[in-house]
Amino acid sequence: MNKYTKWGIIAVIGVILSALAYNAFAPHENKDMAKDDKSAAKGKQSKTINVRAVVLSEQSLSDGIFVSGSLIPDEEVNLSFETSGKITNIYFREGANVSQGQLLAKINDAPLQAELRKKQAQLKLMQDRLYRAKALLEKEAVSKEAFQEAEANLSALKAEIDGVKAQIAQTELRAPFSGIIGLRKVSTGAYATTATEVATLTKIAPLKVEFSVPERYAGTLPPGTELTFTAEGDLTPRHASVYASDSHVDTDTRTYTVRALYANSDRKLMPGRYVNVNLTTRKYDRTIAVPSEAIVSEMGVDKVFPCRNGKAEAVEISKGLRTDAQVQVLRGLSVGDTVIISGTMQLRNGQGVVVNVVKNNTAHK
Repeated sequence: MNKYTKWGIIAVIGVILSALAYNAFAPHENKDMAKDDKSAAKGKQSKTINVRAVVLSEQSLSDGIFVSGSLIPDEEVNLSFETSGKITNIYFREGANVSQGQLLAKINDAPLQAELRKKQAQLKLMQDRLYRAKALLEKEAVSKEAFQEAEANLSALKAEIDGVKAQIAQTELRAPFSGIIGLRKVSTGAYATTATEVATLTKIAPLKVEFSVPERYAGTLPPGTELTFTAEGDLTPRHASVYASDSHVDTDTRTYTVRALYANSDRKLMPGRYVNVNLTTRKYDRTIAVPSEAIVSEMGVDKVFPCRNGKAEAVEISKGLRTDAQVQVLRGLSVGDTVIISGTMQLRNGQGVVVNVVKNNTAHK
């Protein structure tokens, strides 16, 4: 036997010994143990567990929004004169209520008053001339053209008088609406131009409640929608009604601006205050809903476990409106179903359960 043959025999013997060792020490499935494991799993699945559940009934659901907003005046304007001149009088008291049309301040109008008196004196003369021309025309002592000229001169003078009166009116600052006038920014004797701000006039009854809602609510708040709000530092709930919405969604904030009217008849609230707004956007009557903890989502499928004949039965559902504690069910359940709301992660289809029914659909784990 040569050297190579000897080493070949040794290698074959080593392979045979390794195979025998692996077969001796490798783990083998114990048929009895496997049978016991399957029985245990089956027993675990059939084990009855205690759960809580609700009985579904028809109810009303509403989708509410809680947002912040501000109070803004119904009307507000910075008061200024229509012409330039020296301020001769200021007739208002700062912070006082003023009425529409009330005289607030006056610019020197002496030259215009003199011009008005002059033209009013000429008016009498022109009227007499027209009267005489008409009498002479009836007697054919004057031409028709002379009468028409006298008539035109009188009309022109009246127009000039109206023009002077309009200029005098521009020297008077009057309240365009009733409201509260703020702090004055000028004094008597100051020279005012059309850019000079005299004071701010604000109408505070009613007040406007302005707030923004997420873009998904755009178009869902028609005029007449009721809301409640509370002012910062005042927890008294007050009621307002939506009267207008913006014409588009703000592309920067992705929000939609809405305004409501509050009567503010007691005038206790002032513009500029911060408010918390609570309103209902959608309401569903005679619908069914389940507590949110009753729903199990797996692979994009929503399901619940009604209890039927003492066993949990997995049912796929379609969801609708979601509130703080409940979810509207559009498809998959019916009034009278008993839906499990606890231990849902442990349940399997066909699992035996002992049900403890709670009285309301807002129960939490």
